[in-house]
Parts: sequence; C-alpha cells; structure tokens
Amino acid sequence: MTVSVLTIAGSDSGGGAGIQADLKTFAAHGVHGLSAIAALTAQHTRGVTGVAVTDPGFIAEQIDACFADFDIRAVKLGMLANAEVIHAVSNALERQHPVPLVLDPVMIATSGAALLDPAAVGELLDRLLPMAAVITPNVPEAEAMLARPITDVDDALAAARELLARGCRGVLLKGGHLPVPGAVIDTLALPGGRVERFEHARLDARAHGTGCTLASAIAANLAIGHPLSTACGRATDYVHRALARGYRPGRSDVTVLDHFGAAR
Repeated sequence: MTVSVLTIAGSDSGGGAGIQADLKTFAAHGVHGLSAIAALTAQHTRGVTGVAVTDPGFIAEQIDACFADFDIRAVKLGMLANAEVIHAVSNALERQHPVPLVLDPVMIATSGAALLDPAAVGELLDRLLPMAAVITPNVPEAEAMLARPITDVDDALAAARELLARGCRGVLLKGGHLPVPGAVIDTLALPGGRVERFEHARLDARAHGTGCTLASAIAANLAIGHPLSTACGRATDYVHRALARGYRPGRSDVTVLDHFGAAR
C-alpha cells in the first residue's frame, strides 16, 4: 500500500496555510495526503475574516474513516480551535494503532487572529502533548504554553526542555521570532539532554504557512522512515527552500511558499 499521512487541521480558503499547505507538502514529499477538517476559515493574505468550527463528532468520523482504509504512517495536528475539538481528536487517535504525531500548537494566525480558545491550552497540554512524537511551537505559542517570556536562543532551549518535561518525545522550538541578526535558529530538544540546532539565513519576507508546512514536512519524513532528528532537519531545509522560492498571490506583501519548487 502507498504510504499515507493524515492532517487534522483547519482549512485556509486562501490556499497558503492549513490543510491546503499540508496537502501540498505531503505531495511534494511523495506521500499520499489525507485530511480531517477541524475548522473552516474565511481567509486571505491580509487576514482571517471568519472561522467555523467543525462538529467534533464529525471530525472524529473523518479520522475513523481515514484509518479504516489507508496505511497511515504519521499524523500532523494543526488548528483545533477549542477544548471540545481537542477532546474528540484525542479520543479518536487513542482508538487507532499508534503512529507518530506531529503537533503544531496553532494558536494565533500571522495576522493576529486567535485560532485557539485560550481556555483550551490546558486541554492541549494534558491530552495531546503527551501523545506527540514532537511539538513545533513558535516563540509566542511556547510563551503561551509556559506562561512566561522567551527572550533569546539560550532561553529558547530552556523553554524547549520545559515543554519536553511535560511528556512529549521531542520539542522543535521555531526561532523566527528570536532577535538573531541575519539568521533563524530552530532548537530541537530530545530526551536524555540531546539538543540539535538548525540554522538558516533569515529571508526578507513576510511568510504565510511556514508553521503548517514545517510540521507537515516533519510528518512526511517520519512516515517514509527518517528518525526524528533527521526529519526535523530535512523539514527546516524544505521550508527555507520553499520560502526562498515563494511568491505573492494576493494583494498584500505576504509570501506564500512554493512547495513544488522546493521539492525539485
């Protein structure tokens, strides 16, 4: 059977992030993409104008349908909106055979729109984080989960280790918000005190969909058999290439990733 990867996330009507970015990423990595749509957004490159959350029971039905027919080797979790959705997704995944989970704790859109009910952060930490092979927060998301500021690269490592201690098997803390001149440094904390850092030149672009793409690229690389540290390194390289080749399809200056250019 063809290797499949499932994304459980929100749909981006503008095509640059969410489910749409996830499926492009899966295709670029040569795996079959499946989706369980947890929310619909009315969205373009200038912002989010509306959100409709899918009925939690129907989200679970989508997940069950995918596992009933496909060889799912990894799952990517994105926008889950509220505690009821997180509860339904957690229960549905617990019914299935264990596969690596890549958790992108989507909380705030690039435009500033809230994509996770603040009251749901505890549910995410208690139910989903312990199930994850790796979580991929950016600095504001990690600050929200830890309820403290993160100021520099050394502090990012300390924060990643704090999140790792909550029960997941890896934390890739994205460094795009850190004040590192000319570079983006992503920090991977693993059990046993292991640490890896992935450094790329900082690109002069307002990006859209990088977080979704990174988590999906990690999931795709895990699905085809790479160990976690390799999967994270390959995924950060892929996002950098896709952003370097990015384009501006809307009326704003926001850059959308070129997934298939990055795959060539």
